[in-house]
Amino acid sequence: MQVANRVESLEPYPFVEISRKIAEKRAQGIEVITFGIGDPDLPTPGPILQALHTAADDPANHRYPESEGLPELRQAISEWMQDRFGVTFSPETEILPLIGAKEGIAHLPLCFIDPGDIALVPDPGYPVYKTGTMFAGGTSHLMPLLEQNAYLPDLDAIPADVADAAKMIWLNYPNNPTGATATPEFFERVVAFAQQHEIVVCHDNAYSDVAYDGYVPPAFMQTDGARDVGIEFYSFSKTWNMTGWRIAWAAGNPELINAFMRVKSNIDSGIPQAIQRMAIAALQADQDLIVRNNARLQDRRDRVVGACQKIGLTVTSPKASLYVWARVPEGQTSTEFASRLLEEKDVVVTPGPAFGASGEGYVRLSLTVPDADLEEGVRRIGEFTNA
Repeated sequence: MQVANRVESLEPYPFVEISRKIAEKRAQGIEVITFGIGDPDLPTPGPILQALHTAADDPANHRYPESEGLPELRQAISEWMQDRFGVTFSPETEILPLIGAKEGIAHLPLCFIDPGDIALVPDPGYPVYKTGTMFAGGTSHLMPLLEQNAYLPDLDAIPADVADAAKMIWLNYPNNPTGATATPEFFERVVAFAQQHEIVVCHDNAYSDVAYDGYVPPAFMQTDGARDVGIEFYSFSKTWNMTGWRIAWAAGNPELINAFMRVKSNIDSGIPQAIQRMAIAALQADQDLIVRNNARLQDRRDRVVGACQKIGLTVTSPKASLYVWARVPEGQTSTEFASRLLEEKDVVVTPGPAFGASGEGYVRLSLTVPDADLEEGVRRIGEFTNA
């Protein structure tokens, strides 16, 4: 039996390997503290869960949903985006609910990439940008995200022939894994670049509302001209602690949204309607839920940053996202540092190269760790340097 070449060429998804190592340790009775995966540990807020319970009892929600989502959900998304970003989107033509942002990111290249086409992909970056491109038959041209450039891609460094041939560019700010943020001025340069080269801009804004110290991340869609060239992803997962419910949305150019809907209608049967009702409740809930959530995450950020700095890691405290991106000590690779930390202190961090070659020299620590575990993890990290 022979599987397809696209499957044979797949690199192992980094978090599968991390989960395997954790399971091995725990099978030996070892308590492992993991800063590895960005899966919020805080519960989905009660009012949002109550909406799910109520919707689950409604027989109308026991049947197939529509691919484009409930009109009420698209309307609630439109109103939330108007309140949050000051930008109006048509619920009928410019918004598409998704079965999680990962699903949407993986399927979007099918709309624009033919075999041999190029997508511009950040490195380090979320691995699905590359795999979605590969599944569509395309190739990824990697854009290094370097510390000296504030982890923004150098658009001028992309060869002219590559830029002219590219069909898509992936961006993600606030950024995973680096925690970097983008300015409105950078987004203006992206719009000009996309217009010059006729490229579709795909901005992954999953961390749009995970922010600290009063910082308010901008949306790409707030930029003049963005709607002409792009599409933007938003997620319920990180903003409202809803990773397990698998729901997100895309907003942007109506032609792009229409193409996306046509692809998805041939692949999936939409989001369960009870979960859509839950999402409506999240959008309409008291947004102080987000403020309180971020306050707890900010406290965690401060403790993790302090622990990293204490042991000599170079780290800038992030203004947003769920991650701390730390440079490992000179003379060690990312994998060597992470492996030693796991073997000697039973603490998991993600080596930077799991997100791409330009991540070498760094490790990522997620803030989605229960407070008691985080305190223990910070203590163990401190012991690691003392040893």
